[in-house]
Amino acid sequence: MTIGITGVTGKLGSYTARVIADADIPSIHLARTPARAEPYERAEIRQASYENTPATVAALTGVDVLLMVSARENPRRAEEHGAFVDAAKAAGVRYIVYTSFYGASEQATFTLSHDHARTERHIREAGLAYTFLRDNFYIDFFVDLPDEEGVIRGPAGDGRVGAVARSDAGRVAAAVLRDPGRHVGR
Repeated sequence: MTIGITGVTGKLGSYTARVIADADIPSIHLARTPARAEPYERAEIRQASYENTPATVAALTGVDVLLMVSARENPRRAEEHGAFVDAAKAAGVRYIVYTSFYGASEQATFTLSHDHARTERHIREAGLAYTFLRDNFYIDFFVDLPDEEGVIRGPAGDGRVGAVARSDAGRVAAAVLRDPGRHVGR
């Protein structure tokens, strides 16, 4: 089983890549800018972006289980995700571990929740085995959110949130990648 990890130059993807490398598991690390990726002895770094092109399909070839870290928030994120899922399927990827979002729903008005639900649907409709990691906001992201008055504003109702550390989410992603059969369809 060959593991592929996207987002290896970002925070969550790089943490997951480090956990896999520390376990001495060979893997393929996918990055838009390979020169920014941390080199590991048993990791091959390949250039890939979230699109369905021959280059992306080639970069994904040989990957059995793929960690698909969601793209940055942008108006075309759901379309980018769909194109990448299509490329993964064309490359022969059998299983996607996708970093989705807590409460993902296509009926949501919150863009983040809506986009992730669309991507989940696309993965299901592509016929790939999957696990959706429905992370909540990352607690290490919160330090950048307070305004000048120290207030964090957002769609949080009464202000409660179940945040998660990226390092914890990375360890969970690595555990699923190492034993995906235990988590199929969850």
